[in-house]
Amino acid sequence: MFLDRDGTLIREAGYLSRLEDLEVLPGVPGALRRLEAAGYLRVGVTNQSGVARGYYDLAFVRRTHDEIDRRLAREGASVDRWYVCPHHPDLTGPCGCRKPEPGLLHRAAAELGVDLSRSWVVGDKPADVDLALRAGCRAALVRTGYGRETEQALRLGGRLPGVVADTLAEAVEEIIGNAP
Repeated sequence: MFLDRDGTLIREAGYLSRLEDLEVLPGVPGALRRLEAAGYLRVGVTNQSGVARGYYDLAFVRRTHDEIDRRLAREGASVDRWYVCPHHPDLTGPCGCRKPEPGLLHRAAAELGVDLSRSWVVGDKPADVDLALRAGCRAALVRTGYGRETEQALRLGGRLPGVVADTLAEAVEEIIGNAP
């Protein structure tokens, strides 16, 4: 299960540059525990163009992930691994890891032994849905973060994924409940 960070696991805060502004979304720890119990790896995938823009550095991104991990651990939940794209095409040139490009997922699949055709991408932006399609995964959209706006745009374009849910917890229940 590939999970977007901002707007899916944590509250969307623009360019999160202070740990004081970090907030794990309600229901996320329970959803992660449910995924673990069902045998899913939980892999965070995130674009962090704030690094390329000079708003913060990769060390801050690592501290942010460490803090998310600490908060989740207090509730018996975890993310198995984090994958980060620190690029922005206007500043660092094109790359294969910035969502919706599938580089992060290809790297994770190789390192973790994941079958992308049996995997899901859950997120709140069009890039997350497009990432799933480009990597050969299934997509789920959550209405947290930018999800409501994304749902409207994808509905207009006829590109809604099969799972659309209000929260990560609801998406997880639908995914696990319909698993073969």
